[in-house]
Amino acid sequence: MNPILAVSDLRVSFATEDGAVRAVDGVSFELAPGEILAIVGESGSGKSVTAQTLIGLTRAPNTTIEGSVRFGDREINGLSDEELRDVRGEHMAMVFQDPMTSLNPVYRVGDQMTEMIRAHRDISNKDALAQAVDLLRLVGIPSPERRVGQYPHEFSGGMRQRVMIAMALSLEPEVLIADEPTTALDVTVQAQILRLIDQFNRERQLAVVLITHDLGVVAEVADRVLVMYAGQIVEDGTLEDIFYNPQHPYTWGLLGSLARLDQPRPERLAQIAGLPPSLLDPPTGCRFAPRCPHAFDKCAELPPLEARASEAGTHLDRCWLTPRQKSELREVDGRIGLGSRVNR
Repeated sequence: MNPILAVSDLRVSFATEDGAVRAVDGVSFELAPGEILAIVGESGSGKSVTAQTLIGLTRAPNTTIEGSVRFGDREINGLSDEELRDVRGEHMAMVFQDPMTSLNPVYRVGDQMTEMIRAHRDISNKDALAQAVDLLRLVGIPSPERRVGQYPHEFSGGMRQRVMIAMALSLEPEVLIADEPTTALDVTVQAQILRLIDQFNRERQLAVVLITHDLGVVAEVADRVLVMYAGQIVEDGTLEDIFYNPQHPYTWGLLGSLARLDQPRPERLAQIAGLPPSLLDPPTGCRFAPRCPHAFDKCAELPPLEARASEAGTHLDRCWLTPRQKSELREVDGRIGLGSRVNR
């Protein structure tokens, strides 16, 4: 199946008074129709900048963007702002982390939804409002005929996020980019939002890029996972590859920091030592080496992202350790990997 979205060697840097911040450095991946791709990593790893660049939201005078972002046979990076407006909403849509700051507090929810619909469709305000009501009903908001006339502050956090999803889906896009859509929600509402995204993914073959730092969210819905660190992809694999056969020490650290019900309760949750590097002056060689307990001389060279543990070439990692060395290290620390298949 041909990818609907293909990203090749994407590099994004921001000019500052202190120098260039290389927020994204050589990111490549493909997204197929109906696939949910999760991008995970600590804050500052480049996840959100990658997502926003896909839809052209990082364009600014101090921004330099290199590489390719192709939607179908169309190059996104080369489009003018006017051409890009035809892509946003119509073909690619985005749900942001905080719906309260994404929705205008002084306009009714229905007015904001109809404005977006009429910007792309030649229909009357009455028909657009009827479509907005149907969309609110579709995402599970009760009494949508009444709710459509209310302001954002009259909605709960979960309901506001449902409004944002309804707006994103209003023009039936092929790709949905969800940038930490459940971060500000409690776990019950979080589960509802994830089920909603999964439902549209299955029913409409909607391709989804899910940005998150929560591996629990990843386990719920993702088909494939990219692990990012300091602007680079350090591991790329299926959900089962990442959770049950992780190959990069950074991924081990993320998994090891999870609370586990199948192991004795530790006195303290594990954590990754140190801090992420400054992207003004990232380390030479492996960027995770200064924090890695398994670093050795070879780590002074930057390892390529390639298949080391997968004959099929679908599981990639950026680490000089051999698959055998990694397997031995994981056996020493039982917290690494989950040891059995995902039950979804």
